[in-house]
Amino acid sequence: MRILITNDDGINAPGLEVLHAIATEIAGPQGEVWTVAPAFEQSGVGHCISYTHPMMVAELGPRRWAAEGSPADCVIAALHDVMTDTPPDLILSGVNRGNNSAENALYSGTLGGAMEGALQGLPAIALSQYLGPRTRDLENPFEGAATYGVEVIRRILATGLEPDAPYRLFWSVNFPPLPAAEVKGTRVVPQGYRIDTSYGCEPHLSPSGRRFLWIRGGDQRARATPGSDAEVNLDGYISVTPMRADLTAHDALDRLKDAFA
Repeated sequence: MRILITNDDGINAPGLEVLHAIATEIAGPQGEVWTVAPAFEQSGVGHCISYTHPMMVAELGPRRWAAEGSPADCVIAALHDVMTDTPPDLILSGVNRGNNSAENALYSGTLGGAMEGALQGLPAIALSQYLGPRTRDLENPFEGAATYGVEVIRRILATGLEPDAPYRLFWSVNFPPLPAAEVKGTRVVPQGYRIDTSYGCEPHLSPSGRRFLWIRGGDQRARATPGSDAEVNLDGYISVTPMRADLTAHDALDRLKDAFA
């Protein structure tokens, strides 16, 4: 198997090293792992693409490339330039430093990379490591992902890939904020919503007196909708959530049609 890996934390991020080890085991001794990742951190860019300006790509070593763009850019660069003659069978994105559960999924560059893979017609899985007090002092904060990542990916792939669809499935996997030995298991759940919390901003003045705003995330310990990804993560479980890029609110279509009848 030939696997493409990317992330949004940047080419030198420790989570990418963890993902490379996971991908190497999945690919097998006859397989290949290719890396095309952002040259600099791209957290929070979502499914952004560099549509209005070019990006530089640089080969850093065998099957290892950096692109001055977003994770979605990296997938496009890999499929249509770097790996044109050797296309991948699978795309893995991550392992993200921090969770991409609940509303975080909408901002995540990690998920943006997986989404682009699905839009390009390939199976794609995003992996994220929830962090917290129980992971802070671990020698490897990505211990949960490193321990269970291979098994989770293999189980997803074993379900079989759906036939071609207008919007193909991709998957979001979040590992809980615990040492690997304390992970309780895996739950297949929908994307959640953290209650009474949201992104905001905090103003600061520079030494020159200019005003800047820092974007701040909501409380990652806030409880989310029951039975959802963030909820089971905080309860000690790995979450697996199938997703599509289709943003249509299908439940509202009939009501809206009636309004315009």
